[in-house]
Amino acid sequence: MTAMTSAAQPRAITAADPSLSSFGHDPWWLIALKVLVIFAFLMITTLMTIWAERRVIGRMQSRPGPNRAGKFGLLQSLMDGLKLPLKEDIIPRGVDKVLFVIAPAIALIPAFISFAIIPFGPEVSIFHHHTPLQLADLPVAVLLVLAMSSMAVYGIVLAGWASASPYSLLGGLRSSAQVISYEIAMGLSFVPVFLYAGSLSTTAIVAAQAHGSELHVAGIALHYPSWFAVLLLPSFVIYVITMVGETNRLPFDLPEGEGEIVGGFHTEYSSLKFALFYLAEYVNMITVSGLAATLFLGGWRAPWPITVWSGANSGWWPLLWFLGKVLLLLFFFIWLRGSLPRIRYDQLMKLGWKVLIPGALGWTLIVATIRVWRRYGGSTGVYLVAGGIVIVLLLLLLSGEISAQRAERRAAAEMDADADDGTAGELAAYRPDPETGTGAFPVPPMDLPHYHGIGVTVGASVGAVGAGSAGPATVADTAKEVTGA
Repeated sequence: MTAMTSAAQPRAITAADPSLSSFGHDPWWLIALKVLVIFAFLMITTLMTIWAERRVIGRMQSRPGPNRAGKFGLLQSLMDGLKLPLKEDIIPRGVDKVLFVIAPAIALIPAFISFAIIPFGPEVSIFHHHTPLQLADLPVAVLLVLAMSSMAVYGIVLAGWASASPYSLLGGLRSSAQVISYEIAMGLSFVPVFLYAGSLSTTAIVAAQAHGSELHVAGIALHYPSWFAVLLLPSFVIYVITMVGETNRLPFDLPEGEGEIVGGFHTEYSSLKFALFYLAEYVNMITVSGLAATLFLGGWRAPWPITVWSGANSGWWPLLWFLGKVLLLLFFFIWLRGSLPRIRYDQLMKLGWKVLIPGALGWTLIVATIRVWRRYGGSTGVYLVAGGIVIVLLLLLLSGEISAQRAERRAAAEMDADADDGTAGELAAYRPDPETGTGAFPVPPMDLPHYHGIGVTVGASVGAVGAGSAGPATVADTAKEVTGA
């Protein structure tokens, strides 16, 4: 009896808190069931997210939104999903047909694969088999998400290249540059999480957020916050910004700027292939939301008020907490789309390369220094390194501000020099705003003199206009009106 009890004890611990050793023991039918459930979850959640987006933005814009197909319009997304494959599938002449056809699949499949390492809950019993509510886990599981995100870029690039259209090619280049730029900052935001969790496994990261470390202050034992969203707030903020940029959502949907490049990399796509691109966008939203909940919001573990209940983190209840966190992040996507305008492309790239990436690097260095200090009990060398990091960051920030001010002064001096030449009126549209210091959008003024024919002369001999003219008419030094149709 004692031997049986001791042998069963580790199993009870594993059932409450899965680890890497909990995977690889499921029968084939259970693995197939998990794959089917994840696929159905992503498809149903996509339909509901599209419906919720239309309804929420409709309320924000004082209109009803979809309300015809089904109760509250719940079937509207399903009807649209059935309609798109039935529309005419047009393949433009001159495209690379092989790449044109497989590009949507390349963009969609990595999004489905990434969700395989997202934990839904602890170990449960499914048809008398103890298994984690997760399809798979790896020692480097989070890197799988980054790898799949990199693979999805190929689908975007190939779609733009294979379309043989300048609009699609431009959209593909802009989208790939955006995704790659923000993926770097996203990867750097993960590093502090790895340093605190001590692992790249998603189950280990969730377990690391179960209880905060102890902190003794004035003889009182306190606890650090358990969620990395609080403990590593800068990483969480950077990740939230980059996940919006990764999914090409407002305010970062520059590849689909209708006023600039018609429709982005999928301009030439229609029917089912366009539906796959549309589906890939929303599946990516669900994936990055699930990853945010796993890495920063405690995963499937219940939030603080619910944790007073002893059974909150056991059984099937954690599935409810996880879904609540994912739905909250999806609402955040919708709220952004209904609230913020689209930014310019130069602002997008400046935010990624000049703000997010340097900020993520600096924060990672600070977190690494703190971890070393805590492990080795503090030393003079650690303090010197930490102080040096802070000084370098401040110097970089100061040098950037000084460079920006010098560039602004040079631009103002050039403007003044041009104004002395009598071109102040024409250059007024280019003059920076004195309050914000930013330059105006480079569009010349529409009321320039030559638009109205001032100073424009017509030659001495102009052909007669009209069928009844008998010969050429002569006009000497008269102004020609060039406005109008």
